[in-house]
Amino acid sequence: MTSSIAAITFAAFVILLLTGQIDNAALLGGFIPARIADPGLFDGVLAVPEWLTPLSCTLIHAGWLHLGFNLLMLVFCGRQVEQVLHKGAFLVLYVAGAYAACALQWAIQPASANPMVGASGAISAVIATYALLYSQQPIRRMGPFSANVLRVLWLAAGWIVIQLMIGVATAGGMGDLGQIAVAAHIGGFLAGLLLTRPLLWWRFRKGPRSLV
Repeated sequence: MTSSIAAITFAAFVILLLTGQIDNAALLGGFIPARIADPGLFDGVLAVPEWLTPLSCTLIHAGWLHLGFNLLMLVFCGRQVEQVLHKGAFLVLYVAGAYAACALQWAIQPASANPMVGASGAISAVIATYALLYSQQPIRRMGPFSANVLRVLWLAAGWIVIQLMIGVATAGGMGDLGQIAVAAHIGGFLAGLLLTRPLLWWRFRKGPRSLV
């Protein structure tokens, strides 16, 4: 599943690049928060329905640097997460991350007409699950909070701080990355933290299985 998502994302970028349609795709298939409050914003224009744009925007990237960094993180973390969750649960994680990323971006900037593109929100969910599954840092229970809850809280706090720092550092844009969608990264990561345990239960609900 990881390889398939990466291949489709790469192919979509190459097609848009070769046809010179990246800017048009960003407008018609990117996630635009203002479309949620005004679904008729694109009436008369052949655009992706607003409820599908959290997925279509993951296939659109601003340039090679944007695409390359996202695919690097997807392949590195995704393959190891998929080994544990298997294909179905991994796809749920990725899609949920994409929608959670757009949801928080909309909550922060509901009137924004700027298209958000890229798969980093969905990939942030994968990174969160990777961090939970493979974290080596021991954490002890503190008061009413279990070690698992504290691990989730520490990871969430650390990721939010990092994203805010990135947002400040790249406020004016950074090459073809443009302005970083910090809220989307946070939304996807939080979704990954919240979904890891339910997806593990779903994956192993019929008992232990061999991982292949």
